[in-house]
Amino acid sequence: MASQFDAHGRLRHLVTLKDMPRTQLAALLDRAESFLTPMGAQPARSDALAGRTIANLFFEPSTRTRASFELAAQRLGAEVLSLDVSTSSRAKGESLLDTIYTLQAMQIDIFVIRDAQSGVPAFICEHVAPHVAVLNAGESHLNHPTQGLLDVLTMRRHLGDLSDKVVTILGDIQHSRVARSAHHALGTLGVGELRLVAPPALRPDPAEFPGAVMLDDTDAGVRGADVVMCLRIQRERMEQTRAPDGSDFHREFGLTPERLALAQPHAIVMHPGPMNREVEIAGSVADSPQSVITEQVTNGVAVRMAVMQTVMETLHD
Repeated sequence: MASQFDAHGRLRHLVTLKDMPRTQLAALLDRAESFLTPMGAQPARSDALAGRTIANLFFEPSTRTRASFELAAQRLGAEVLSLDVSTSSRAKGESLLDTIYTLQAMQIDIFVIRDAQSGVPAFICEHVAPHVAVLNAGESHLNHPTQGLLDVLTMRRHLGDLSDKVVTILGDIQHSRVARSAHHALGTLGVGELRLVAPPALRPDPAEFPGAVMLDDTDAGVRGADVVMCLRIQRERMEQTRAPDGSDFHREFGLTPERLALAQPHAIVMHPGPMNREVEIAGSVADSPQSVITEQVTNGVAVRMAVMQTVMETLHD
């Protein structure tokens, strides 16, 4: 794959958080934090991307991530083109690269790519022009780097230094790009302990998560945690595996008020969305004072602003 970094080590594309230097990850978080304003205040705006054009190519359905990237680009002053996947040229049989080259000829500066296939963002990085950046907005089960950034930004804002903290992730770890990107970011920041709790049928290969503690006892996983993040359970995966379904999953692996009481009193509750209430998380927990789920959404716009401004500076310095 083409390097994410230019010859001077600056961020050129964003495909993965794996092996990203801590200084660069922290710089992205710091820049994102500078874009945050109090709720009710006007959102931060800039003309840093004035005259630039961002193309959102979402070949996989998305509401939150797509809207977040659109708002981030607009708040930086960019023009935004979002393709309707159902009527896109790719759906009509045009090759992916032909689509990229066609849009590149329209003077696109940044491609934001979401695709269910592994390797698509990296493949596009290898073929775009030198003045064009590629951002991964979700790739198969492997990477979701801006989600990883917004998750650790949320943790950092509430807990500060994570080196003595326990982060627990509950749910379908095996198929989760959110869990993988969180693992990459938390490892770089030196989290005290990362616990991954999943039914045996949804447990990943431990080699994919070096340093993490794998558990199938939810109470043990939550006990003493500073962060508890639930992952969306896809009903079709329950049908395809031997994972417990619906109410059974909620009873064995869901985050209930009783389980949350086992965590630290200051523990925060997270979820990347969309949620299945009363499956992976109780509605009362999702709406509790400990929940920072809506803050994650707010932080996501700021993170995407930070990433886009950073790559554009690299390309046009």
